[in-house]
Amino acid sequence: MTTPVIIVGAGLGGLTLARVLHLHGIPSIVHERDTAADARAQGGMLDIHHDTGQVALDAAGLLDEFRTIVHPGGEATRVLDRHGTVHADETDDGDGNRPEVDRGRLRRMLLDSLPAGTVRWGDKVSAVRPLGDGRHALTLADGTSVTSTLLVGADGAWSRIRPLLSDATPTYTGMSFVELDHRDADARHPVPARLVGAGMLFALGPGRGFLAHRETDGSLHVYAALTRPAEWLHTVDWTDPGAGKAALVAAFDDWAPEFHALITDADGPLVPRAIHALPVGHRWDRVPGITLLGDAAHLMSPFAGAGANLAMLDGAELGRALAAHPGDVEAALTGYERDLFPRSAEAAGEAARNLELCFDDAAPHSLLDQFAAYERSAA
Repeated sequence: MTTPVIIVGAGLGGLTLARVLHLHGIPSIVHERDTAADARAQGGMLDIHHDTGQVALDAAGLLDEFRTIVHPGGEATRVLDRHGTVHADETDDGDGNRPEVDRGRLRRMLLDSLPAGTVRWGDKVSAVRPLGDGRHALTLADGTSVTSTLLVGADGAWSRIRPLLSDATPTYTGMSFVELDHRDADARHPVPARLVGAGMLFALGPGRGFLAHRETDGSLHVYAALTRPAEWLHTVDWTDPGAGKAALVAAFDDWAPEFHALITDADGPLVPRAIHALPVGHRWDRVPGITLLGDAAHLMSPFAGAGANLAMLDGAELGRALAAHPGDVEAALTGYERDLFPRSAEAAGEAARNLELCFDDAAPHSLLDQFAAYERSAA
């Protein structure tokens, strides 16, 4: 079976591409390895930037609907040091430049905007090979095969499509996260609830810190962040919550007691994550009939808040490029990648710099200086 546009990966970027193509009358199929939309947790809150993610949602005809699912007050921001001293406590001014939204609700909105059958659930790609003339054959886990005239890798950090374009692989940034959740925080976890506040918390010190946000259901999503060797995460049995919490409390033993409550009060499992990134400025030579978007193209640390935003913008820009060059896929891909590479390089560079300044010897003051610089630039 030959399908004109095959998208591998039903994340935010792949779904945005499928939606923009649909608006322009271009059919696509999205192959997704997950068996259903709710097969796994979708993560926490995202801030959707006015100049990237919101531009993409506008191109997808979903900006007004998006505004109905944002988290009121979610842009509030607190910055603390390891002693619990508050250095910044900003309320949400409602300007809408970076409104917060639940990732799962945003993904559901995109899924609901597509024709039935666009996403093929449980279609894990097991192999891909070029056939020439820009066509590619994909073998799925069930043994079936499909052929594309345009193949888009939107399949994330460990993309199966990227090796057809690039030898680059993600490398460990030196930063590890452990994710924790606090359900019904105001009633059940008052100390963490007061610490996080109404929106986002940055509690930072040299080499360590907590990033947290309040979700729309009143829960808290917390990331304990540590600069550690790559193997450190494997020295702890994170499936044992008691052992995991003990390891984290020990790692933050010289922090104020209220920060320990972010660990000890957590509900449910602890989720370890090693943070990886592709080289800043990652690019590839033009290969007929194939391209990448999102993390598959420019995986970066989360410290620019750009990953999801760029993935959606990539999808929107690729969709618009294809619509603007009917019958000339290569012209569309050439124009798309010409703009993609410098845009993603700038964001990846910012993410790498921000990771360092958030946990340098002056933390949290380096981040506060960066916030001040952003405000001066906006003014």
